[in-house]
Amino acid sequence: MNKPNILMIVCDQLRYDCVGYAGIRPIKTPNVDRLAARGMRFLNAYTPIPTCCPARQSLLSGRRPESFGALWNYDITLPIPALEPNEYTFPRELFENGYQTAYIGKWHVHPVKTPIDYGFDIYSSENDYYRFRCEKHPDSEFTGGWLGEADAVPLFDTKTHFMARKAAEQIEAFSKGSQPWHIRLDFSEPHLPCTPREEFLHLYNPDTIPQWGSFYDTFEDKPYIQKQNIVSWGLDAMTWDDWKDVVTRYYAIVSQMDDAVGMVLDMLDENELWNDTVVIFTADHGDMCGSHRMIDKHVVMYDDVVRVPMVVYWPEVTEPGSVSDKYVYPFLDIPPTILEACDLAPPSFFHGRSTARILRGRPEPDWRDSIMSTYNGQQFGLYCERMLVMGGFKYIWNMTDVDELYDMEHDRDELHNLIHNTNYAVILSTLRHRLYDELKAVGDGILRTGYVDSQLLQGRKI
Repeated sequence: MNKPNILMIVCDQLRYDCVGYAGIRPIKTPNVDRLAARGMRFLNAYTPIPTCCPARQSLLSGRRPESFGALWNYDITLPIPALEPNEYTFPRELFENGYQTAYIGKWHVHPVKTPIDYGFDIYSSENDYYRFRCEKHPDSEFTGGWLGEADAVPLFDTKTHFMARKAAEQIEAFSKGSQPWHIRLDFSEPHLPCTPREEFLHLYNPDTIPQWGSFYDTFEDKPYIQKQNIVSWGLDAMTWDDWKDVVTRYYAIVSQMDDAVGMVLDMLDENELWNDTVVIFTADHGDMCGSHRMIDKHVVMYDDVVRVPMVVYWPEVTEPGSVSDKYVYPFLDIPPTILEACDLAPPSFFHGRSTARILRGRPEPDWRDSIMSTYNGQQFGLYCERMLVMGGFKYIWNMTDVDELYDMEHDRDELHNLIHNTNYAVILSTLRHRLYDELKAVGDGILRTGYVDSQLLQGRKI
């Protein structure tokens, strides 16, 4: 096989349990499901950081965001350095090795620089869509706020389908040439506010949407900021009867986005490109969407926001319908995987690993047995959290508040913080030491001064 085309589809705030193939929530995603039927789906995919900008910067650079100073979104409250164009990016390496490259959709990597500055030679932006919508539907506007509402414009004129149409057109244009191509399609959905068309809202009955198992969390012995987050958003008076309509809109916009994904996959069919194209589907992070009665992300490291869907189809490599339970970082492991697929050597400074052997169904005896995610505060206060999942447990180190420990096999909804349960003292010590080792290995600056090391190494926490 010659160097393959690379089609990457990235969603914004798509939960791991809100894709049909997961079989967890009653959500309809037939097109993502047909991609999963062709390739491999990963059950334990985690974001390196559940915040838009630093996560997307990681995906371009193959490195953890803290390693290059990206701690939070550059466009909220305090400014922070973003990934600069002079930094390494794998799309630029593809471009320099003969690939045609195009970026379509949400960017959110740099406040001024565009994908053109990072290795893409064609860019269709969200601003292109907003101009299109303003010209064609000048009277359309949204008034529902963060909780969302229905979109009144025709489906073909919604942002999901505008972006999918641009991607399909670019596939067709690139495929007329002799060079391989890399197209990245970034949907801004299902990021709140969710504004689906009525035909997708009608797929779901709010009265039959199952309540999140975590909805009535008491937050006993949990960090103060979690209950405060509900108050800060003004959600403290909302009951499930209020939330079920919000969740319905989330389901509906996911299904609408899936319909748009189908347009892009259909273009692969029409141009007979499946045998020549690696297709990747994933998300930057998840969304609380009413679980634990919260909205958006920030301040928490629940699976609702740190765990994401991931599907990879690699022709002649992946077994159709295969499943992996390995711990993977989509935004750190995808760059080396793509470079290997393109016969290019991954740089030694990457923080992720190629998943090629896993995708081939071959043993990976030294694959990671834990996964880490980070958070640095911002929107609701500057504080640091570091999360480690290993051996069926999740540990969250919070330097300025109570830590969290969850038994993920018996408490999937993460309701019961075991941090002060002495029966788990050995497990807790093991996780703390492993987290310390992982943070040291990637050069996380939180350990630079040594002042907080004793929290992990000696368990010196109240």
